[in-house]
Amino acid sequence: MKVLLNLKTYRDRNELRSLLAECMWPDDERISRELDRYLMDDSRGLYGAVIHQRLVGLIGIVPCSEEVVELKHIAINPQYRRHGLGTKLIYEYRQSYHPVKIIAETDRDAVGFYSKVGFEIHSLGEKYPGVERFQCILSKDHELMLKGMGL
Repeated sequence: MKVLLNLKTYRDRNELRSLLAECMWPDDERISRELDRYLMDDSRGLYGAVIHQRLVGLIGIVPCSEEVVELKHIAINPQYRRHGLGTKLIYEYRQSYHPVKIIAETDRDAVGFYSKVGFEIHSLGEKYPGVERFQCILSKDHELMLKGMGL
């Protein structure tokens, strides 16, 4: 089942905004600005999954170079978490756009997800007082791990 849809023309902006808010600091203005950047900037990608006519997951991609992209945002509706949807979105993006490397930055709460998917994890230390951040890197060498998950 293919789930990766381009969300640039998605009909319900409030639904997009609400799901993006799941993975951002809860600041309404900041969330709206970030959504506008995705929708207006052709270099950025916003992709997602719709199940039963409802947006249930999204990933936001920002290019770093021709071969490297940053997975800036990933959000799954709480009712659909822990069913492999986030992994599937990353895998399908990779199969469709063929980046050499996907990088992401996350906190301790989500580092397990990235590790399970096959990203290499590197501590960035305490970027904010009391908050350790991690750089996550998925390169072509790690594609087998995704395939091994039955995707």
